[in-house]
Amino acid sequence: MTATIQEIERQLETMPLETQQQVLSYIKTLPHPTLKGVEGKTLRPFFGILSDEDANEMMKAIEEGCERVDLNEW
Repeated sequence: MTATIQEIERQLETMPLETQQQVLSYIKTLPHPTLKGVEGKTLRPFFGILSDEDANEMMKAIEEGCERVDLNEW
């Protein structure tokens, strides 16, 4: 559970039931992000266009270049 949710819970616990219900009603009106993506059938034409060698080279480049922090960069 995130710290934000925990703080919301703490605040709600101190409120009367009627206020808690108002908060709940408000939360339900907030927009929820929807997942966006592409259907698999749209991606089918791209299946197999990379050779195994190209795919391995790409994965190697990602592993070597990503998720690394250069402490001297700042």
